[in-house]
Amino acid sequence: MNWKRTALIVIPILLVGLVVYYFTDIVAYVLISWVLSMIGQPIMKFLTRIRIQNFQVGRTLAAMITIVVYFIIFTGLSLIFVPMLIQQANNLSQVEYESIFVALQEPLQNLNDQLATWGIATEGDLSFTAFKDTFAGYFQPAMIGNFVGSMFGLATNFLIGLFSIVFITFFFLKESNLFDNGILSLVPTEYERDTLRVIDRITNLLRNYFGGILLQMTIITTLVSVLLGLLGVENALLIGSFAALINVIPYVGPMIGAIFGMFITVSSNLDADFYQFLLPLLLKVAVVFAFMQLIDNFVLQPFIYSKSVKAHPLEIFLLILVAAKIGGIVGMILAIPTYTVIRVIAATFLNHWKIVQRITSGMREKSAENTS
Repeated sequence: MNWKRTALIVIPILLVGLVVYYFTDIVAYVLISWVLSMIGQPIMKFLTRIRIQNFQVGRTLAAMITIVVYFIIFTGLSLIFVPMLIQQANNLSQVEYESIFVALQEPLQNLNDQLATWGIATEGDLSFTAFKDTFAGYFQPAMIGNFVGSMFGLATNFLIGLFSIVFITFFFLKESNLFDNGILSLVPTEYERDTLRVIDRITNLLRNYFGGILLQMTIITTLVSVLLGLLGVENALLIGSFAALINVIPYVGPMIGAIFGMFITVSSNLDADFYQFLLPLLLKVAVVFAFMQLIDNFVLQPFIYSKSVKAHPLEIFLLILVAAKIGGIVGMILAIPTYTVIRVIAATFLNHWKIVQRITSGMREKSAENTS
């Protein structure tokens, strides 16, 4: 085993990791800009091919137009969803949550009695008082107003971050090799060719991954919103959009989305009879989310992962658990793209290690198929 080669690779990676940790915000701006530039490359290619007599769209103008397209999409989504979120937040902050407890007291007691007859619970295990105390401990209505206020308080930092991302993205779009050249300046000359190959592979995999995520979010938003709307559930678009957004968090996200959908449904129908109206409505929400989860698990996720991660499902599951332990929700969101980058780097520079050969075997098999 060539320990010198390994040391020359591992030590710089550790140093880069320390720098990334210290300058987290700046690195985040650069990486977000890099992802946006990757997503915007098809727009750039389309624009630079436009010819009108002797006029051709240059990369500078194409980059500016691409940025404008991003702003149009962002503004359109904001105009659709931000008023809905603010209105729902105001509604939730004004709800008399005692009425929720009153509405659920009878069905909760009936459930407890039924479980007691089966020997699963004893009398009082699902008591109204215990439920109320648990709910109050995890959810406080006053926090909604404070949260909205804190979001406005973060406006300055948001604008600084937005300006930084737009500025960096513009130059990444204009000069397609700018990111590559920046990485190459950090590696020894003898590894430049391998590094370029790694960057190209990572770019293709992450482009497929983020493109798949966008497709996944679009399908889930449309599917959940349309089905809930057809079934007569209020705020269907808000529930569907939140479900698609939170679904980015592996495994935990769909459950949070379903709980959110049921909570919004209950809070929007407090005056309705529980058994005659609210319970059937909640069952409809549950069925829609179960159907969405089946589509996501057996159609969308296999498509996304086969195009990018190329890892065993159990491997991904364990990865998510480790990421959750280290970084919580943020760690779970970043786990898969980060793991993809690490595997590509390891497959190129540390392929003499047995563990690297095992975890990158799927990638090598796919590469062999593509070259045959």
